[in-house]
Parts: sequence; structure tokens; C-alpha cells
Amino acid sequence: MITIYHNPRCSKSRATCELVAGTHAAGEPVEIIEYLKTPLTVDQLKALHALLGGDLRDMMRTNETEYEELGLGADSVSDDQRYAAIAQHPILLQRPIVVRNGRAAIGRPPENVAALFA
Repeated sequence: MITIYHNPRCSKSRATCELVAGTHAAGEPVEIIEYLKTPLTVDQLKALHALLGGDLRDMMRTNETEYEELGLGADSVSDDQRYAAIAQHPILLQRPIVVRNGRAAIGRPPENVAALFA
């Protein structure tokens, strides 16, 4: 199963969906989750972050107004506070994110997801 956390208004997200469907899926079922319509819970975000690895801020859209308004870049902000902020403001989730076989990649650029199919 391939899961894509997708925002249809984002060109990178659309390109990643096309890349996965046209090049990599090869008959695998694909679930597309429009995370702005169906926000992830804190527990789902933690699980997704565990698959991605790295700093939690890497899976956040740091250029969004909410990121700055909520002060999420400050070192004093805990990861739990960041998870809660993403759950409450899903626009903060980096997009797209593709999950396959217990691994995940952020499709910025879309070619980053190719590692999930190697």
C-alpha cells in the first residue's frame, strides 16, 4: 500500500501523485489523503515523523504564516507543541509525503520519493 498525503492545490503534490501513479505504483494500491480535509491526529503525525526521521521541523512548512505567528521555530518550543500545532493547523504539514513499506519521503522535489521504490 502506498499512501500519499496530498494537497491538490500544490503543484509539487500533484506532480508527486502523477509520478507515483505513472512510474512507480505498478499495480500497488494507492491511498491519497487530502490532509487539509482530513487532518492527521497527533499520534498519526508522530508515527509519520518516525518513518521520515530527522528534525520534526523538516516535515513542517516553515514559510506558512501560522508557523511564524505561533513561534514554532523557537528552540524553546517542544516537539509535542509542534505536533499539536500541525494537528490544529494542517497547512503546516509539508507536502506531499509518500509512505510505502514502512518508509516515508517528502516529495519536494517529487523525485525524492523514488528512493521508496528502489
